[in-house]
Amino acid sequence: MSDLLSQAYYGNTVQEWLIAFVIIIASIAIGKIVYWLFGNVVRRLTAKTDTKLDDIIIDMLEEPLVVAIILAGIWFGISTLSLPEAFHTFIGHVIQFLIMMMIGWLITRLFDALYTQYLVPIAEKSENDLDDQLLPILRKGTKIIVWSIAIIVGLNNAGYDVAALIAGLGIGGLALAMAAKDTVANIFGGFTIFTDRPFVINDRVKVSGFDGTVKEIGIRSTRMQLLDGRVVTMPNMKFADSPVENVSLEPSRKIILDLGLTYDTTPEQMSEAIEVLCKICDDNTETDDNKTIFFSGFGDFAMNIKFIYYIKKGGDIAGTQNAINMEVLKQFNAKGLEFAFPTQTLYTKES
Repeated sequence: MSDLLSQAYYGNTVQEWLIAFVIIIASIAIGKIVYWLFGNVVRRLTAKTDTKLDDIIIDMLEEPLVVAIILAGIWFGISTLSLPEAFHTFIGHVIQFLIMMMIGWLITRLFDALYTQYLVPIAEKSENDLDDQLLPILRKGTKIIVWSIAIIVGLNNAGYDVAALIAGLGIGGLALAMAAKDTVANIFGGFTIFTDRPFVINDRVKVSGFDGTVKEIGIRSTRMQLLDGRVVTMPNMKFADSPVENVSLEPSRKIILDLGLTYDTTPEQMSEAIEVLCKICDDNTETDDNKTIFFSGFGDFAMNIKFIYYIKKGGDIAGTQNAINMEVLKQFNAKGLEFAFPTQTLYTKES
């Protein structure tokens, strides 16, 4: 048995290979034990406290800590072996890069938890919609910054000249910028939306032939739910380059109704019809006092009445129009006011 353990393979005896292997397996076992302790012991202790912050920290810390223990075990196990210096250097660089990735992972996990637990509820309680728009951008931007720093520091610790690498990417970056000009335009379009605020979340807008409610405003695009329920994702530069009609900002909805009475209608009946329309509009609680009703002219087949009224902001548009139209039909029929329809009278002359 001792002869077998003393045999050398790739510069190390079987015993030395076994020791390195046992160290790695032991680190994995320790990691599992630590994970179990966090889930069954530490969590119970933090659950008894009044604050949720310690629960969040423990929840975000346990998995990166387990990975760190395993990485340390792999590094320590490999370091016990007699391997080429270049291989040790390579493994060291890889471990250092992975450590920075793990730190970035830990920070983004912790930020996500704090974002969900504290920032989102604060934004939901506030009456201002600006924080609801900015929070998703803050979340994405923070992740991008953290991961960028982690990658740069990780590459630097791994022995790469990051400054030279970035300088070498400068020429390629110019070509990339030309190819990504639409993306840059969309980002500036998003910035325009946040500064000029032509609309906010849950506003109904019309743009480029689309009519719907704004559900999400992102860095590159905005999502709208159309009136038929479908969701359309529109690049932000569309909002910067196209006219945007914000339907939600209208003070009231203007309704124009053209009514035509037959040419048998007397002046008294015409005046009565106008009075009936005024009363119908006044009696409806969904309309405001601003209305215009007048005898607009003589048409080919009818004497026309222009009926303009306004539905209050937030009122039931379809329901109010239906109620007023039904009331017009009922009262005009009750008073014998006849609506005209296209007719033609032919006169013949006998010779």
